Amino acid sequence: MTTEPTAMSAVELVTAYSTGALSPVEATRAALDAIAERDPELNAFCLVDPERALIQAKESEARWLSGHVQGLLDGVPISIKDIFLTEGWPTRRGSTSIEADVPWPLDSPVAARLRADGMVFLGKTTTPELAWKATTDSPLTGITRNPADPSTTSGGSSGGSAAAVAAGMGPVSVGTDGGGSVRIPASFCGIVGFKPTYGRIPLYPASPFGPLAHAGPMTRTVEDAALLMDILSLPDPRDPTALAPMMTTFRGQLHRDVRGVTVAYSATLGYAQVDPEVAAVLAAAVARLEAAGLRVLAADPGFAEPRAAFEQLWASGAATMLSKFPEGTRDRVDPGLRAVWEYGETLSAVDHLDARAIAAEVGIVMGAFHTAYDVLITPTMPITAFEAGHDVPPGSGLRGWPEWTPFTYPFNLTQQPAISIPAGTTSAGLPVGMQIVGPRHSDDLVLAMARFAEQVLAG
Repeated sequence: MTTEPTAMSAVELVTAYSTGALSPVEATRAALDAIAERDPELNAFCLVDPERALIQAKESEARWLSGHVQGLLDGVPISIKDIFLTEGWPTRRGSTSIEADVPWPLDSPVAARLRADGMVFLGKTTTPELAWKATTDSPLTGITRNPADPSTTSGGSSGGSAAAVAAGMGPVSVGTDGGGSVRIPASFCGIVGFKPTYGRIPLYPASPFGPLAHAGPMTRTVEDAALLMDILSLPDPRDPTALAPMMTTFRGQLHRDVRGVTVAYSATLGYAQVDPEVAAVLAAAVARLEAAGLRVLAADPGFAEPRAAFEQLWASGAATMLSKFPEGTRDRVDPGLRAVWEYGETLSAVDHLDARAIAAEVGIVMGAFHTAYDVLITPTMPITAFEAGHDVPPGSGLRGWPEWTPFTYPFNLTQQPAISIPAGTTSAGLPVGMQIVGPRHSDDLVLAMARFAEQVLAG
């Protein structure tokens, strides 16, 4: 185990606290030093609060010394995407139309659970305006860059969280995922990003994107993601769509034997174009899983590309949200978001229901698919990170971000759990992610499979 605090996982930090080898104050100072050193280049944080973080760290240190630890990850430094309400801090969501200098008295369920566990809040991470796209830049905070290559995008919309974790600016973070926004930057930055079953993590306020919207942990290890899930999935009465608590723990199921599980591998989902080097990295990773004892069969799920339905649902949600913003917002927002807003205003209730029906059809197809295959493996992304500051890869001729994220948004439509873990790197050193998808409510299986794959691929 490394003794450098910024390279340690959350679990390793807690172990070090328990033995007295390290204190929460030392770990927090190391994370704050890393932010001071690396964030001027990467721009992962829109708010850092060293004073508040050190107060929380000292309180945690006292609990460890007294033997009255508050939670699973007491004293572990964490960042929070600037989408979640966090008491005492502005939640501007990357928008110049949201004022900072107003009271911020509420914690979202995510922030409330992390606070109750005793975690140390470092600050808030960047997001594209209102988390609308799969890269992270906004009129408010500028461009967030990828630690693997700062000339490239970190992905989005949880790109600030991914960059922070990948760069050692805190071991864990929490993002949101409405079409891949946890998994896309996880893939681009070479970390773990988990989107659980819809409703597994309570949300408040309710998202205008409805059941597309998920929260999820972003970490350097699957074990850390499982522990965060045990914290984040605790109930909150403000979310009437939240699922009932699990009868077991995610950490308790993490090390189960998955070698008897039947795995489907779909290299394209039947319709995606994948960069040859990405395809080669994934194929090699899958071959290693087979050699380790997994039964892997090539199989596509069988649904047609559902991008049009996703874009209708996304645009109608954006239009609903932005219609409540102050006058003049249309002139200030990201031009790409304005185009989505205007498209959403052309859609009717019938259009929205038709799109929901297509989402349900894809869910039915996936339900049938999982009667034959316990989990599905795909690439997380068909490409690696591209030049920062662009919504689509330069020179690609693509119109919008859903065109280059064909593996992620379908599983927001179906509300299934899906995780991205590092699968390897290209010859240029850019990370490639592997996505593991399971049936709805199989979050524990997906995490256990990801843990097995993580160990095999690290060996």
